[in-house]
Amino acid sequence: MTPQALADLHALAFSATRAWSAQEFESLLNHPGAILASNDASFALLRVVADEAEVLTLATDPAKRRQGLARATLVSGEALAMDRGAKTVFLEVAEDNAAARTLYETSGYAQVGRRPGYYIPQGGTPVAALVLRKELKPS
Repeated sequence: MTPQALADLHALAFSATRAWSAQEFESLLNHPGAILASNDASFALLRVVADEAEVLTLATDPAKRRQGLARATLVSGEALAMDRGAKTVFLEVAEDNAAARTLYETSGYAQVGRRPGYYIPQGGTPVAALVLRKELKPS
């Protein structure tokens, strides 16, 4: 996916918050530890530093949710992170994002922290971010 395609899909998936620009995606993709796992309607962008990976964002076209696309890109991203030496992976998820929380919890992530007021929805009340972590193990 091109940086513009990533930005367009991100804007669809996160319509209540500020979408990331194509330039932001291009900058992130140019990071030496960047990993992009994607399909036509979903992507996961991760970054590996030393033996730890971070899921920077995961987005799925709202019209194609509940088809396993997000899980597939997450699993693919985790596998690529392990190939680059990552032993753990972490991410932040909005406390009120029940669907994403369910995806991560059923994928083996556990809460290790909470950041109050981390997400600021357009015209809404700030929402805490839950910090989740997972040990990566070959399957």
